[in-house]
Amino acid sequence: MTRWLITGAGGMLGRDLVAALTEPTASYGRHARRSETPVEITAATRDMLDVTDAAAVASAVSGHDIVINAAAWTDVDAAEDHEDVATDINGRAVNNLAAACTVNGAKLIQISTDYVFDGTGTKPYPETHPTAPINAYGRGKVLGEQLALRTGGYVVRTAWLYGDHGPNFIATMLKLAASRPTVDVVTDQIGQPTWTAALAEQLVRLGTAALAGTAAPGIYHGTATGQASWHDLARTLYDLAGLDPDRIRPTTAESFARPAPRPAYSVLGHDAWTAAGIPPQPDWRVQLDHALSEPGFADLAKAARS
Repeated sequence: MTRWLITGAGGMLGRDLVAALTEPTASYGRHARRSETPVEITAATRDMLDVTDAAAVASAVSGHDIVINAAAWTDVDAAEDHEDVATDINGRAVNNLAAACTVNGAKLIQISTDYVFDGTGTKPYPETHPTAPINAYGRGKVLGEQLALRTGGYVVRTAWLYGDHGPNFIATMLKLAASRPTVDVVTDQIGQPTWTAALAEQLVRLGTAALAGTAAPGIYHGTATGQASWHDLARTLYDLAGLDPDRIRPTTAESFARPAPRPAYSVLGHDAWTAAGIPPQPDWRVQLDHALSEPGFADLAKAARS
């Protein structure tokens, strides 16, 4: 029996992580657990566990073999005005988890972000590239990484997430298709659209390998392969959903003034997975095609077509 604690279990990624562990025989993206070892899962939502509360974290981690920390402050723009609070959750709270994992001999997997980089690159960022965040959210996440790594934890950076259980770009674009003839989408931000179900599968594989001692602690980049602009993603989405991709019109990030600056280039390299014997995620187009068969997205696409 292995015991897994998922923090932030009510969020978009957290819910898919729970599914990844409880539905091992389902199809691609629904699941990952290939070991026959039974698992016991504690799915701790935000209401159940405040990761900034050291005593509560110590109690929650006790008895578990692995902790995946999907709890996070995710409002990038609001972090600019509330950096201390955001950093409490995304940064300093990781020390509580790391300390509790050390005491209990548990493995910690900390979820991080592409926003630890400044986005001035022109080729995929390797896991070893120096961090240089350009907003408050990224600074908090860098601190969280440092706290996880110094006690032998695992850091998985991800980006451009979408899934069936929370607000995201894919759901927004499908809803807009039902109400607007055209949608303006930026062409000058490049990244890797990543389905939370595919990331969850990869995280479960990493956790299983960590417990087996076949995956070394350190940094891993958990994103889809390939790359796209938001404009590319929106056009591909409309095409796959049976909508006219020409309804997506090009624009630039300058047209959407936001409090927090975003990296222009957020493509991550995936070399660390090879050493752990875990395959990189599929191409973002493959992931999107699978995701659109999920009930939530399928219903939105159907509504957009009607």
